[in-house]
Amino acid sequence: MRQADILLDPELETPTPLGVARSGVRLENSVSLYSIDPLFDGRWDELVARHSNASVFHERGWLEALRRTYGYAPFVLTSSPPGEPLTDGIALCRVSSWLTGTRLVSLPFADHCAPLLTREGARGEFLTWLQAECERHHYKYVELRPLHPWAQAEEMLRPSQSYCFHELDVRPAEGQLFDRLHKDSIQRKIQRAEREHLSYEAGRSEQLQKEFYRLLVMTRKRHVLPPQPRAWFRNLSECLGEKLLIRVARKNGEAIAALLTLHHGSVTVYKYGCSDERFHNLGAMPLLFWRMIQESKASGTERIDFGRSDLDNEGLIAFKNKWGTTSRTLTYYRYPELKQQLNSSKWDSRPVRQFFAWLPDSVLSAAGKVLYRHIG
Repeated sequence: MRQADILLDPELETPTPLGVARSGVRLENSVSLYSIDPLFDGRWDELVARHSNASVFHERGWLEALRRTYGYAPFVLTSSPPGEPLTDGIALCRVSSWLTGTRLVSLPFADHCAPLLTREGARGEFLTWLQAECERHHYKYVELRPLHPWAQAEEMLRPSQSYCFHELDVRPAEGQLFDRLHKDSIQRKIQRAEREHLSYEAGRSEQLQKEFYRLLVMTRKRHVLPPQPRAWFRNLSECLGEKLLIRVARKNGEAIAALLTLHHGSVTVYKYGCSDERFHNLGAMPLLFWRMIQESKASGTERIDFGRSDLDNEGLIAFKNKWGTTSRTLTYYRYPELKQQLNSSKWDSRPVRQFFAWLPDSVLSAAGKVLYRHIG
């Protein structure tokens, strides 16, 4: 091993010889890997701005919101030495929890977070490091969430959870996009919303955030699940700035539906949606999605990321299909392979749902504030 072959340990922040048999794993090609802090190293911003696989989930704002809300400390693993431009990087957070175990995740609460690699063959080098760290610190697992499938031949990773992922190409003319919408479920509801003279507002004001969160609590309670902490959305707004937008539809001045979207490069990401079910017949949600499409297209967006859906959520999948989207399978990968998955199904069981159903809104929100940190 050459003297230059060192790794900056993200916990110790001191050089560690890569070839030391700390876990029985070493890189065959003597590649140097380093850990950097993406919240302070401007080279990460530069890589995210130019890499074709980067998304809003790689951005400093998303990472800072994770740190502020949940206390996760993000780091980036790269082969670029200090002082040189980054050519690659994998963003990770260590999630430490007495409830769900300690693990490395790329990245918590992100629908996807592709490793930003460019050099042929680099994948194996990074995965070897991740395997070694997992064994060295006795992490329960390391999880990667690439947007596109990884080769099944990689011995160190196994598919864990899979979802249905939807996206919409908004480059065609607006008229063509509207014609592709489901006639009964979408087009007529948009027209109904317009006849109802629903008012519409988009922005990031404190009022819009309050209206959005009130509707989010209602929606999560309807699904018998706790809402994300209010601080999460406040931090996202502060950290992402103009890259976050809240859209609200109102009837007679009352907010009845809302969307929260994120933006990176030529991609708009639909992240959260919520509504008051008493007004579902007015078409407020279809109106908001159509406004999102119109405004995204006008701003130069080429693609809208409609996010992931659980494979058994047939209703949500059908709804997204009705917007003319294309779909594919989105798969997460873990090392080591777990016989029992640690995911939201832990609190999606019947007994837990029955417990949540009895909680008042204020207590349900408090429960979310406590629990979400553990599920990253």
